[in-house]
Amino acid sequence: MQLYIKQRIFSWTDSYDVYDETGEPRYEVRAELFSFGHQIHVFDKRSGKEVGSIHQKLFAFLPQFEIVINGMVCGTIRKEFSFFKPRYCIDYRNWDVEGDFMGWDYRVTGGNQVIMSISKEIFNWSDTYVLRYNNPANEMPGLLLVLAIDAANCSDHS
Repeated sequence: MQLYIKQRIFSWTDSYDVYDETGEPRYEVRAELFSFGHQIHVFDKRSGKEVGSIHQKLFAFLPQFEIVINGMVCGTIRKEFSFFKPRYCIDYRNWDVEGDFMGWDYRVTGGNQVIMSISKEIFNWSDTYVLRYNNPANEMPGLLLVLAIDAANCSDHS
């Protein structure tokens, strides 16, 4: 199964439209324009209800984010100090992440299993990323993790 995460070109904040493999809209991702730190909300396109969010913790030495699903904090991601490429400490569903975070080419594992992989598609008008996963139960948690990693990467530049 796949989700396509397409960044909106003309937007003041991190905004994405998320589609399934058939091209049907699944989620809308909107960041708050006027907030302290990153505040990202994910809405189900069918119901219009918020199904998840990412909240940056403000008083942390390095960027740290809470992952919230249906109003409950389910995990955190914290950027670790490193000189050359980003590293993260992830406390979320016993998952590990490895790969090239800046290039959007990495995979998530749990135990010895690959939970999902994320890659950037080239030759698109806007940035488009493909999230591949096998278990439908990992769709929302996986999408939120990807958005949290993106927010952590962007926090160095804002």
